[in-house]
Amino acid sequence: MNRFDATPPENTLSIGSLAERTGVPTATLRSWEARYGFPSSTRLAGGHRRYHPEQVALIERVVALRQQGMGMRRAIQEASVVVEPPERSFFAALDSSDASLRPRVLRKPLLSALTSALEDECMAQAKAPVLLGAFQEAKHYRASEVRWHELSRTAAGAAVFADFAGREASAIGRPTEVHLDEDSPVRREWALVCDGPGFAATVVGWEHPSPKGTRDEDRRFETIWSVDPTVVRRATKVGLSLVGAGDPELSSRLEQSLPVVDDRWSPQLQRASSLFGRVLEYIQDAS
Repeated sequence: MNRFDATPPENTLSIGSLAERTGVPTATLRSWEARYGFPSSTRLAGGHRRYHPEQVALIERVVALRQQGMGMRRAIQEASVVVEPPERSFFAALDSSDASLRPRVLRKPLLSALTSALEDECMAQAKAPVLLGAFQEAKHYRASEVRWHELSRTAAGAAVFADFAGREASAIGRPTEVHLDEDSPVRREWALVCDGPGFAATVVGWEHPSPKGTRDEDRRFETIWSVDPTVVRRATKVGLSLVGAGDPELSSRLEQSLPVVDDRWSPQLQRASSLFGRVLEYIQDAS
């Protein structure tokens, strides 16, 4: 279904951008829309189509179903039922997706050390990765800003999330600053995502509520981490959906730079992550 609007709605895609993100030619998209009313668009007064970013997932699902031999009309119906809204929380996306990802409660100093270790390994091993970081408050990011400039210098792209006053576009070697609304669950989360050729890692922490007056070093986070590329990609998708809410073009560019996920070693990497988690727990208990 199409509707008309005088001005382009925010956070929408042109048909060219939609074609680029889905791999479906613009002529095919126009043909589908004319015949099936899919994908749905907003029409501007000049006749140009604009598409909501959620149409990308719908189109990709339709293409996959068509490749399995399903008819076009049924594929559209199936895709419309299956596609769910993008996950808004790094922690929830990982905690609900894999029973082997056992959350462990870490105090802030140990979580900070773990994050720094993964950042250093990312700089040493990953080739032009996508980097994402959640800092809760802008002041926390400012304390790490110089380090993140260095992290971002050789990245394919980077974005950081916090209660920034507004969105600040990235300069060369600097991450894009993405504002989080007050009701965003990521405002309670700590996250690092490094997704690139040669190395993938993520660590995500959900902060437990603390009594007033709690020392900074006593803040506790329910934490999940992994070096399994399939797990890391789930966290990456959450970050890209947050970026895409304000800048679909940047989200698309970052997505296109991601490597193909190789899941051949997933079971071994899951066991390694579990063992490492147990080691961290013992270190924390002994300190």
